[in-house]
Amino acid sequence: MDKFYQAAFEEAEKGYQEGGIPIGSVLVYRGEIIGRGHNRRIQKGSAILHGEMDALENAGRLSAEVYQESTLYTTLSPCPMCTGAILLYKIPKVVIGENNTFMGEEDHLRSRGVEVTVLQDAESIQLMQWFIAEKPGLWNEDIGEP
Repeated sequence: MDKFYQAAFEEAEKGYQEGGIPIGSVLVYRGEIIGRGHNRRIQKGSAILHGEMDALENAGRLSAEVYQESTLYTTLSPCPMCTGAILLYKIPKVVIGENNTFMGEEDHLRSRGVEVTVLQDAESIQLMQWFIAEKPGLWNEDIGEP
């Protein structure tokens, strides 16, 4: 497993251990992780702290040039909100752990010129399947379903 994807997966595991939704993400610039995070909606009572949003927040305020030379790694296909942030900051590449349990806005990213790689990582799929089976109500809340 790629070391950057491994870091995103470790963030997902951290979220799961905290009782949250197991989605992790890291932002990589010039071979270094500059932001990492995991879905903390439950832990923080937040409406927006998906894994990707948390990683961007933890990276802090950056210049447009940094975003435009970065890669975002995420354990799950990005939802419309996280896709919007990727497009807003013109992040050119996204590496996704899996899209079996949730298909986000990958086609929209590609249509806007973002390079999208999907790993279909077995560990990521299994972790999300466990979570969805254990806490379907929290999962549906996270993706905006009743």
